[in-house]
This record gives sequence, C-alpha cells and structure tokens, in this order.
Amino acid sequence: MDARSIIGWNLRRLRVAQGLSQERLALAAGIDRAYVGRVERGSENVTITTLEAMATALAVPIAVLLIAPEPGAAQPMPLRAGRRPRSTPPG
Repeated sequence: MDARSIIGWNLRRLRVAQGLSQERLALAAGIDRAYVGRVERGSENVTITTLEAMATALAVPIAVLLIAPEPGAAQPMPLRAGRRPRSTPPG
C-alpha cells in the first residue's frame, strides 16, 4: 500500500469512527469536501499543512494518519446515508 492509500485509509477510518461526514470534516479542516473524497480514495497528494488541518479536525496526532493498516484489515465502512435523527424534538 502506498503512502497516499495509507493516508486515505486512515482518514476514512477515523472520520467514520467519529461519525463525521466528508462535508463536516472538510468544514472543520477548512478544505473542500471533494478534496477530502479524493484524499480518501488515495488519488491526491496531500501537503503537510493539509494533513495537519485534517488531523486537528479529527483531534489526532498527524502520525496516526501515516500508520499502515494491518495486513488483511477490512476496508473502513462508510457512514450510513442520510441525515442523523434529531436527538431532541424541535421547539
């Protein structure tokens, strides 16, 4: 697995574990949502500044994004589509 794929794998794994959409992560990191998707697919060369912004938004050290997954690890699952249910009724 190359470095771009490792970063994308970890980014998606951490984002989904925290229940963040690509859009919410992008907003928190100050980057474009489509860019987050390209990074997760491993098709984008990421700068250290962007890595730092994403790691900060995820509240993890940058190094966590660079750790190779265990051999045979399953792909990180996507978030369930659709909006989250409201926790409290409006009003």
